[in-house]
Amino acid sequence: MRVIKAHAYGNDFLFVALADGRTGGSELARALCDRHQGIGADGLILYGLGDRAAAMTLFNADGGAAELSGNGLRCLAAVVAWEQQLPAGTEVRIETDAGVMRVELLAGAGRRYTCRAALGPPEDIRQARIPVGEETVTATVLRMGNPQCVVLGPLPESGRFNRLGPALATHPMFPAGTNVEFAHVETPDRVRILIWERGVGPTASSGTGSCAAAVAAAVHGGAARQVDVAAPGGTQRVEWRGDGVYLTGWAEIVLDGDWLGG
Repeated sequence: MRVIKAHAYGNDFLFVALADGRTGGSELARALCDRHQGIGADGLILYGLGDRAAAMTLFNADGGAAELSGNGLRCLAAVVAWEQQLPAGTEVRIETDAGVMRVELLAGAGRRYTCRAALGPPEDIRQARIPVGEETVTATVLRMGNPQCVVLGPLPESGRFNRLGPALATHPMFPAGTNVEFAHVETPDRVRILIWERGVGPTASSGTGSCAAAVAAAVHGGAARQVDVAAPGGTQRVEWRGDGVYLTGWAEIVLDGDWLGG
């Protein structure tokens, strides 16, 4: 079975043709994404290609289905561009469980492509006080094609991060789970984040998480609507415009091979 691997700022995904993974996507995700007995990744994307277009179904590393990944979306756009040798300026349309998304190819060199993804408007933005263990945190809760919980303020030290991250991601307030970002507004145009991704755990980067953090920082943290969002894996540009949120950064293909596992 052919497998392509790509990543955006260390947030990595495996790509398998929809026809090869149509059944048992959850089991395949757990096997392929295992970092010791599989290839290793944060998620599996089953995809089908069209002309400057694709469709995707996303599974997190634990086998759970997810609606959308901003970094996964850009990685798939890079796969489409690489397979079809598309030039800069091309728009790739990708069908996801969160709707059809548009990704513009801004530049490409080798197997790395810089893209701007239009992720649509944020939805259901509100603040909530969430009891977690012996403390209560104030979070901005929203949907960025998927559920997001953003805690603004100084970034937590590792012990608190490893305690609050999974507790919030699986909190009863979020029956389907949620992605969690801790976000610190360093300057009006720069936000730094740490990420606990639903079904994965800590990740080096998150596209929708970067967008959610930028929205939360603009609404409740005094940030501008166009910001650089710095995660452990690198910095992406988020623009919250009148018609929605745009995410700009690179994605790189690193493997094209065959999976020999059972």
